[in-house]
Amino acid sequence: MSASQPRQTADAAPTLLVKIFGKDRPGITAGLFDTLAAYSLDVIDIEQVVTRGRIVLCALVTAPEAGGAEGELRATVHSWAESLKLQAEIISGTGDNRPRGSGRSHVTVLGHPLSAESTAAIAARITSTGGNIDRIFRLAKYPVTAVEFAVSGTETEPLRTALATEAAEIGVDVAVVSAGLHHRAQRLVVMDVDSTLIQDEVIELFAAHAGCEEQVAEVTARAMAGELDFEQSLHARVALLAGLDASVVDKVRAEVRLTPGARTLIRTLKRLGYQVGVVSGGFTQVTDGLKDQLGLDFASANTLEIVDGKLTGRVVGEIVDRAGKARLLRRFAAEAGVPLSQTVAIGDGANDLDMLNAAGLGVAFNAKPVVRRAAHTAVNVPFLDTVLYLLGITREEVEEVEATESAESG
Repeated sequence: MSASQPRQTADAAPTLLVKIFGKDRPGITAGLFDTLAAYSLDVIDIEQVVTRGRIVLCALVTAPEAGGAEGELRATVHSWAESLKLQAEIISGTGDNRPRGSGRSHVTVLGHPLSAESTAAIAARITSTGGNIDRIFRLAKYPVTAVEFAVSGTETEPLRTALATEAAEIGVDVAVVSAGLHHRAQRLVVMDVDSTLIQDEVIELFAAHAGCEEQVAEVTARAMAGELDFEQSLHARVALLAGLDASVVDKVRAEVRLTPGARTLIRTLKRLGYQVGVVSGGFTQVTDGLKDQLGLDFASANTLEIVDGKLTGRVVGEIVDRAGKARLLRRFAAEAGVPLSQTVAIGDGANDLDMLNAAGLGVAFNAKPVVRRAAHTAVNVPFLDTVLYLLGITREEVEEVEATESAESG
């Protein structure tokens, strides 16, 4: 038998599960495998977790072939563990791990905080759909707690539907995406601007300068809730701005407030190779500035008509409405060379719904109820960078990007 061939590969071949517990320190993993190496074993699987300075290290290995060697191995491993004040457990069995079921998904749960009760409810709902939790991994501990469940045995869509209902009932945010290479290959993120990328509704900022803020805000709220046709409401609101001096554009740009976490979201995505764009029912007079300021790849919005230094109360060019946002998502994806299935869309209003549903992952961010019910997933905390966790990006990766950016700018 050549050295490159595993000694025993049949499902019935004897195996040992070696489990090590105790206070973590450098060298434990190397020490265990140095100890096992004396018995010429093949490693079938390894799992290691460190939580609050305590290590759980599991190694699934082939059993020694020589008679009596297993007893010697057990004694040697226990002696090594005791010398480091660790505990060891060795369980005899046969074969490898049970094959994972078909249908695999990543389930990301966001809590602020994440309670034991809500975690139990999510786990129970996964089980009720026929799913099995294969692995759990913490993505972030602040500004929210984010954990990712690797689930097999059930298809993504029914799992997403079941967990969306559960999440709404218990008050956590849950995202479900199909497992596989594309989980890390989502390379285009497109987001709404008003009340998503920024905290404001741009038309209301303009309206404040025209003295008609209350009238515009009322129409905006009804349009975002899906009670009014967006294009009609846009024309009605913009008409109220007629006569404003064009200098108000610079004032509005200065008043715009980015949503907490917006810079971190975009900076991290860009550093990791994503392309990022915005689509807005607002105005290019603001989105063009945001594109330059944040280094966005794409930006599209409506354009306020300005004649002789005054706003005319009209918009010019193609209207960016609900259907227009979805159309622009597809256009950006084509230009970026990214399949639509690998796009992420983020928005809060009814006019974002077509875009959210067209994307591979649609995220309702602090959205109206009609949007939360229809989107793939919802985020209900006020930090835009929590969307990173839905993409499987950890807090440590975010901090690494921030440190790199800081070092390069410094």
